[in-house]
Amino acid sequence: MQKRTMLHGLACAALAAAAGTAMRPAAAEGYPNRPIRWVVPWPPGGGADLMARIINTKAGEILGQPIVIDNRGGAAGNIGTQIGATAPADGYTITFGYSGTLAINPFVYPDTQWKQSDFESVIFLAKVPLTLVVNANLPVKNVKEFIALAKTRQLTFGSSGPGSINHLAGVLFASMTGANLLHVPYRGGGPAMNAVLGGQVDALFMVPVVAAPQLKGDKLRAIGVTSAKRTDVLPEVPTIAEAGVPGYEVSSWNGVMVPAGTPKDVIARLNAAFNKAMQDPQVRKGLAENGYDIEGGGPERFTQWVDSELAKWGPVVKRANLRPE
Repeated sequence: MQKRTMLHGLACAALAAAAGTAMRPAAAEGYPNRPIRWVVPWPPGGGADLMARIINTKAGEILGQPIVIDNRGGAAGNIGTQIGATAPADGYTITFGYSGTLAINPFVYPDTQWKQSDFESVIFLAKVPLTLVVNANLPVKNVKEFIALAKTRQLTFGSSGPGSINHLAGVLFASMTGANLLHVPYRGGGPAMNAVLGGQVDALFMVPVVAAPQLKGDKLRAIGVTSAKRTDVLPEVPTIAEAGVPGYEVSSWNGVMVPAGTPKDVIARLNAAFNKAMQDPQVRKGLAENGYDIEGGGPERFTQWVDSELAKWGPVVKRANLRPE
């Protein structure tokens, strides 16, 4: 009787193991065996779209299946991010995670239909700093002179919209320096750049690759970059920290996410492919030319970074009194 009971138990255990294997998401077996959709929550032609297209072809080659960009812009990135959050957790839909959507929107749009726990990290892709540029007619040549002038009178700074990274870069700068800065929002980076070129606003925080061509004329002056180290795009421009505001650091950043519950071996496969793709000489060249600093590493590194940025930007958003538009 004891032997029969033991054999019955072993048989049940074997059946349970087989059932567990059968119930695992199909993506974990032979992944990937069809194209992968990469949801980018911004329209074509923007910085997020550019970053994704620099790397998607090489990552797809490594995986053996194409990675197809699916641009889903709208609602400050929340529409596309929600699409990614509610996709099947099988590794065939990945989402472009961005500083605005992941670290700022949760405070500006508390009622979004997605939340941080809907995702798991795949990889930290890259960071790109901003450059503080001023209209050439403004009588300042460096960050210290800019701060000093902004303490004697109100200066204006443009942005690509309320809650954008270049808006909050200005809010953080003002809070750390005591500079009297008035925010003037525009509908995108292009109009904001035209405004500082035309003297409608005094200053602008803008990605170096956009600012660099404008510096060749006599209408704009770069006085600092927001990263912890100087950027190769504008190596002669000091960081804002070294120019007089210790501890100041702001960057736009991005990474890849998948829906929560995606098999760990699928996440590991994606992580390895993207890490390898970012070591490709052509990919590295494309990223460097556009001012991106490559990050990479394991999934947990991106999770830790997002957590630290949430802690950083929550108080800044509150200080700016941002509300959904």
